[in-house]
Amino acid sequence: MALPGRSENQPVSFPDWNQALADSGLPELQQQHFRREIIAFLSHCKKRHAPASIILAKQYLATLPQQDPTSSRDALRWFFRSALDASADAPGDRAAAVRSNSARLASPANVDRSPPAAATDLGGPDWERTLIAAIRSRGLLWRTEQTYRAWVHRFAVFIRPRPPATADGTDLAAFLSHLAVHQRASASTQRQALNALVFFLQEALRRDPGTLEFRHARARRRIPSVLSRDECQRLFSQLSGTNRLMAELMYGAGLRLMELLRLRVHHLDFDRGQIRVYAGKGDKDRITILPESLRPALLEHLDRLRPLYRADREAALPGVWLPEGLARKYQRAGERWEFQWLFPSRELSLDVATGSRRRHHVLDGTFQNAIRLAAQAAGLTKRVTPHVLRHSFATHLLENGTDIRTVQDLLGHQSVETTQIYTHVMQRPGLGVRSPLDRIVKR
Repeated sequence: MALPGRSENQPVSFPDWNQALADSGLPELQQQHFRREIIAFLSHCKKRHAPASIILAKQYLATLPQQDPTSSRDALRWFFRSALDASADAPGDRAAAVRSNSARLASPANVDRSPPAAATDLGGPDWERTLIAAIRSRGLLWRTEQTYRAWVHRFAVFIRPRPPATADGTDLAAFLSHLAVHQRASASTQRQALNALVFFLQEALRRDPGTLEFRHARARRRIPSVLSRDECQRLFSQLSGTNRLMAELMYGAGLRLMELLRLRVHHLDFDRGQIRVYAGKGDKDRITILPESLRPALLEHLDRLRPLYRADREAALPGVWLPEGLARKYQRAGERWEFQWLFPSRELSLDVATGSRRRHHVLDGTFQNAIRLAAQAAGLTKRVTPHVLRHSFATHLLENGTDIRTVQDLLGHQSVETTQIYTHVMQRPGLGVRSPLDRIVKR
């Protein structure tokens, strides 16, 4: 993927890539495929808090071992070559500004003076800029912004050649029906698209979508993948250090992935044997179990974190990220020990909102990849993700005789019907019914 006259580490700025792809003359299906691959790569860059570059693209392609990366490589090759062509064809002052900005970002000496990523990423077309302004004026999360922008981009492709700014409720209904009928999207995916597009019309375009009549995706009840106790032990044995501690804590407390990653020091209550989960799914707080068997490992882990914390303070780094209201009320709270991440990243990251370089928690992709590799090494034939550990926690509690209401509270489910799905994957579902074959066949 090497390009003439460009270093692999040099950041690439190509905000108009979507329009360039639309004007490229490539077949429609190929454009759609390239657009999906490029959006996936740019999302990877944002998660890494790093600008797009060839070296980062190579690292991204290396994370797709179970897929054929050829098609992804073709899309990214088009992206970087088109970015180079756009830079060469730009007016002199714009090209000079791009080169100056790239050199500044690539310079280690100036890395702390780089502008906030959110301030420089203001979108391309007018409709996207309007959407971003509406999102940020309401203080929505960065992940929400990424999701909404991705959906409106897909919607823009759907109604092309008309611009999204001319869309109305009829267009939204047609797109949502297309998701359900032609793309076989799940009900949750369709709801996510509905939320994003209604926000776009109401808040960004100031337009009433009216009553939307569309084909609803059929809700499907999926049986969760669950590991046996032996499989859990085999999985943990292939992990080491912090990754093993994280996996065991996620299983032992029934945490969601982001709940695990966002744990802070003060969330652990060793005296009561509890973990306090703040702002979980649905922005709800709850209390769950702190496994007694992990107490020594967690205390040892906290002791290992103290030198890193002291080094950050001596380096006068900004404190860890805090929710906006708390950060305004207690401006130095992020520098205090009790608010530090329980699982901090080894490297500093760029805060997309403020532009500060600070220590963030471990990235979700890093832990997900560790679990995937450990499952392969353990020879597990099930599809194993971090969330499978939460499913296993709930199932094993029910198998041990814990009442379903208690399990519901520990998991943070709003409805007991959600928790009941685990009764279908218990080792002896129902009342311990045996197969009739077991009564007549002796082997």
